[in-house]
Amino acid sequence: MCNYCGCREFPLVGRLTAEHEAIANAAGRLRTAVRAGGADALPALDTLVALLIPHTTVEEQGLFAELRAEGSLAEAVEQLCAEHDDIHGVLGGVDRAAPDWPAVLAALDRLHRHIDNEEHGLFPAAVIALPIPVWDRITPTIAG
Repeated sequence: MCNYCGCREFPLVGRLTAEHEAIANAAGRLRTAVRAGGADALPALDTLVALLIPHTTVEEQGLFAELRAEGSLAEAVEQLCAEHDDIHGVLGGVDRAAPDWPAVLAALDRLHRHIDNEEHGLFPAAVIALPIPVWDRITPTIAG
């Protein structure tokens, strides 16, 4: 996660970054469980999915909605939303009786790149693109 631009000083970005850290840690635990033979992998998968769903909802209904309306980052937002759908589809669609762990590991790789793109691309750009009144409007509705 980045520390150079100050975007974490915006409460919403700080919250999303903290959630990214928790998600990355959960993804690491899932990866370790899968590589160890999968015995603990399904509970680790459940933990990760439980973190992802509310996180992506906050992103898409708050920050991403405002960035779409502003326009300059709409294409990047659409790509990130498609990645959300892809990652959620793989992780949420695991056949619990016969998990496709290679597909899960590939989705975790995509998740890692996705988080990196948000942290080092979208979040700093959002701070520049969105005026303070927008931040004031979206922060209280999704903070907490």
